[in-house]
Amino acid sequence: MVPNTSNINAKIWSMATVLMNDGVSNSDYLEQLTYLLFLKMAEEYSNPPFNRDIGIPDDCRWQTLVSKKGDELDRHYTYILTTLAEQRGTLQQIYTNAKNMVSTPAMLARIIKMIADENWSSMSADVKGDIYEGLLQKVAEDTKSGAGQYFTPRSLTSTMVACVRPQPNRTVADPCCGSGGFLLATKDYIEDNFSLDRDQKQFLKFKTFRGWEIVPRTYRMCLMNLFLHNISDFDGVPPIERNDSLTADPGERFDYVLTNPPFGKKSSLTYTNEEGGQSTEDLVYNRQDFWATSSNKQLNFVQHIHTLLKTGGTAAVVVPDNVLFEGGAL
Repeated sequence: MVPNTSNINAKIWSMATVLMNDGVSNSDYLEQLTYLLFLKMAEEYSNPPFNRDIGIPDDCRWQTLVSKKGDELDRHYTYILTTLAEQRGTLQQIYTNAKNMVSTPAMLARIIKMIADENWSSMSADVKGDIYEGLLQKVAEDTKSGAGQYFTPRSLTSTMVACVRPQPNRTVADPCCGSGGFLLATKDYIEDNFSLDRDQKQFLKFKTFRGWEIVPRTYRMCLMNLFLHNISDFDGVPPIERNDSLTADPGERFDYVLTNPPFGKKSSLTYTNEEGGQSTEDLVYNRQDFWATSSNKQLNFVQHIHTLLKTGGTAAVVVPDNVLFEGGAL
């Protein structure tokens, strides 16, 4: 029986309404879902017919969580988050600095039961991905959270990818990937327009995509979003990194770069001055591969994208139409 995506989405989102009344924001809720859903899927994949060792310690497995209640549940969930942050690979990246933001054990137990009621490993990547994407979009629509800046409308990402027309066995990068929209749109385009053989499918899953994201929470959600869409794996090297991609040339070159750089004309640092107050200063990236030294964030991304492209590569970027000339940058 194929799971009903809209029904699962509605059930998960109804819990968000309950938690909102209890002081838990939509962003916090989605983050907790990420932690718990990853743990539940790891449990499913460790059992037949998969029998895969995901690397989760025995005292942190899903079944140890569902068997506890009250304060014991709260303490054990916190222990799991802390312990998994000390592991390696994708596990560490998902759980680094993870905290329990659910206010009461009773609420936490309700979320756990909701996740436990579904067999996530039996769902196709399309179903799982659609469910998570739907949640990401709802969080992005919450203007108070500011999450919208990390979620490019999917109609835009799909249109830009269609203009680029990416081919199989080519590499794709997004230097500020947010929730992963351009990478997922590229995957969808390739799967919809080409009949892929086994090697091409493996390349698409493990070698096609690279991304960078500076915000820890968004980075976690992007990792989960890509994983649910069958990009990378539990024990694989994460396809994206959490850092400021503008700080240095990564040394890698790509066939395609698709991205929507952060809004704002200038990059800046905030620091405490000698009087104890807060001051800001323009952040200038002084890189030898840049043809102009500037604090204009969008211009710096254009220069960085130029560096990332292979000779003959293609880029599609969302920028103001006067980005190359505003303020006399060039």
